[in-house]
Amino acid sequence: MNSRFVCLVACLLVVACGPVVAPDVDGGTEPERDAGREAADAGTTLDAGVVVDAGVTVDAGVTVDAGLVADAGLVADAGLAADGGLTLAIRAAAARQTALTHPLCTAIEPFYWEIGDVDGGLASGARGTMYGADTELPIASASKWVFGAYVVERLKTDLTQLDVNALTMRAGYSSFTSCAGTTTVATCHLSGMNGVLTPANVGRFDYGGGHFQKYGVDLGMGAMTNAMLETEFQRVLGADLTLGFNSPQLAGGMNGTATGYARLLRKILSGSLAIKAQLGANATCTLRGPSCPTAMGSPGDEAMHYSYGHWVEDAPGVGDGAFSSAGAFGFYPWIDSTKTLYGVVSRRELSGGAGMDSLKCGRQIRKAFVTGLPQP
Repeated sequence: MNSRFVCLVACLLVVACGPVVAPDVDGGTEPERDAGREAADAGTTLDAGVVVDAGVTVDAGVTVDAGLVADAGLVADAGLAADGGLTLAIRAAAARQTALTHPLCTAIEPFYWEIGDVDGGLASGARGTMYGADTELPIASASKWVFGAYVVERLKTDLTQLDVNALTMRAGYSSFTSCAGTTTVATCHLSGMNGVLTPANVGRFDYGGGHFQKYGVDLGMGAMTNAMLETEFQRVLGADLTLGFNSPQLAGGMNGTATGYARLLRKILSGSLAIKAQLGANATCTLRGPSCPTAMGSPGDEAMHYSYGHWVEDAPGVGDGAFSSAGAFGFYPWIDSTKTLYGVVSRRELSGGAGMDSLKCGRQIRKAFVTGLPQP
């Protein structure tokens, strides 16, 4: 921006009103911008009497350029974004306020949340002090997305090799219970009713771990222990993968942190992992009813679709098209429908429905960040 212009506007602001103290959100950690405030876009001329913020009036003829932040003076690196004038500060403040006050989020506290893009984190926060970016937790069904990414990456040179029924939970292995007391992928698969095929269920969505466990055996992973699985996933997905296994259950046996999972999500966003192009591929309906008579069982109450180890949040009336993989204990990772943003809600809760509860809160935080408007 032209330095003389910056000085001119700065002088006008100081002379007209004196020092301006910007209101804060969440104890002063982020500048607050109301939904009703006008964001000055590049090249917009404000007439006399237009209040920018906190009583500051810009005189007629002063052109507001990208780089003028409405409520805290002139900041060279916090210019107005091209998409509707929303700055990162506005988005972050809206997300933070939503996480702190939205009923769907207050209902699941304590938790940690984060939103970022391919280059790193953009906004984060926590309710309570129990969870942070590096708190390690069992991520339960968030493991499914990691397995989906692993399989697609491993077979990316010929995706016709993919067992689509297995990756979309239509393979007929509908009796999975747990891997308790087992040490390898194969012994888990053979434990109890885990490996029982129900032929009538082939081609019908039935959410459970048996499909992935059998597919892992088919892929030659049967002898792998927890340590061997971690090494194998790093071989295929990258040595920087920091998600490990607490059980040889491919659909739900991983441990991780928000930081570690976010690293995987950024690799997907960058396109360095082949699953980016396969998000939502061959998605099947999941909620049994008139519009999906073939479905057998789903853990949630929304008519979403299911792709390769991940959900497509496209339920009519509530979904926004995001891709996600919420775990039973409340760990919720997601990528938005445009494949430009990622997010994580991290917590551990053993009560039923914790994964869906985290999804519903995380969706509100996502909406607030994208729109720049705190969600009521």
